[in-house]
Amino acid sequence: MPGYLRRLLRTGAAYQASDVLAKVIALALLPVYTRALTRGDYGTAELLLTTVILVSIVVRLGLGEAFLRFYFVDADDARRRRVARTATGVVLATSTLVAGAAAVFAGPLSEALLGDERPAEWRAAMLGVWSFTNLEVAYALLRAEERTRPYLVASLVNVGLTVAASLVLVVALDEGAFGLLLGNFGASAVVLLGLWWVLRDRLARPAEAGPGALRGMLRFGLPTVPAEVSVFALFFVDRFWLYRFESEAAAGLYSLAIKLAAAVIFTVRAFQLAWPPLAYSIADDAEARRIYARIATAYAAVSGAVVLALALLGPWVVRLFAAPEFHEAQDALPWVALGWALYGLFLVLVAMAGRAQVTVRNAPAALCGLVANVAALALLVPEFGIAGAGVALCVAYVVMLVAMYAATRSLFPVDFEWAKLGTVAAALAAAWALGVLASADEGAGPLAVRALLALLGSAVMLEAAGVRSLLARRRRAPAPG
Repeated sequence: MPGYLRRLLRTGAAYQASDVLAKVIALALLPVYTRALTRGDYGTAELLLTTVILVSIVVRLGLGEAFLRFYFVDADDARRRRVARTATGVVLATSTLVAGAAAVFAGPLSEALLGDERPAEWRAAMLGVWSFTNLEVAYALLRAEERTRPYLVASLVNVGLTVAASLVLVVALDEGAFGLLLGNFGASAVVLLGLWWVLRDRLARPAEAGPGALRGMLRFGLPTVPAEVSVFALFFVDRFWLYRFESEAAAGLYSLAIKLAAAVIFTVRAFQLAWPPLAYSIADDAEARRIYARIATAYAAVSGAVVLALALLGPWVVRLFAAPEFHEAQDALPWVALGWALYGLFLVLVAMAGRAQVTVRNAPAALCGLVANVAALALLVPEFGIAGAGVALCVAYVVMLVAMYAATRSLFPVDFEWAKLGTVAAALAAAWALGVLASADEGAGPLAVRALLALLGSAVMLEAAGVRSLLARRRRAPAPG
């Protein structure tokens, strides 16, 4: 187990090193952006950014997920090249077709989403559909081969180009939401072209894959699309709901809360990128069951510690990084952070279904979560605003986790460490409640009290999960494979 944990931490850190830098820079620039953009502009840009990811999931046809699973069927290099060529070629075709057609009808499509025709912003988002979708597949190939250095270089270049372009377009040229979108996705397009050149030996020379290879990948991948759409729709529908039924400003505040939850999002994204290659590469099912259970507990403790820090220290974080008109974002920050952390646990269950190659059960569980989210939004947002939207996200994930566990436990039974998981949840809830009830949300004294409670609660969670002992033993156990 320590060897697998070390491998997960090493690859996750490598894949997310650029994301750490990007989020640090993004936080540093938030005082600039929140003064250069109105809350409405920020809400518009973030809704379109989320739309890009949602459309990308559909356009990929599940081939990114299928690629990672089929890549590890055996070690034959020629077959792996054919799998890479199939995934890359098909996704390039579908993304070009969809993005091009949507750009042609930018006026009516932008009005349908935003309530007003904004063709420039929409076309920038469609550039994002093309560049982001194909870049995800290129990154998947690097992750499958654990080529962490090219991944890191490409990601860092993407960060640098995005920051430079966004500053010029948003601050210097005052292009608002359009500038923020174009800066993001123009940089991704440049990096994508560079990665295709780097990966040309994997993408250009192998023989064309036959239709049988594509059929097999689609059989695996297509059933994951409704599930993944339903899952990500949770991150879309809350912003859309606030944008259309509350105000553009409310959507902007909520989006800022998500941006400030960078620490927990980093944890989840690192886990999301490193977990599938590790989960599918464990050959022995009995060992996989044991590893899945231990990883779930360790993840819950680590992400719980990050959530606790954001929940208790959130008001100071918001005041540090945002302009005064954005300070209300603190109302949603704890709940958004908790929702993202729950998403990571869902990924463990997805890997269980993927290992059994029965991905059709993902969709009903995700749909249950989406229905719960919409119902909770309708019930909570009118009364509690953006905080209600954050709570609705958490409710949705709890429902989805229960449904997914019920659907997968017979496919690939895993004896999760329920007592340890319960201790982690209890420590998180107790420290959070005590900090909020016993201290105010401004001033040096309350800050010190909440920081101490965050440290104590985190120590309890990590000790209960055995994370410290696992890390202490890692030198005594060689990495597998």
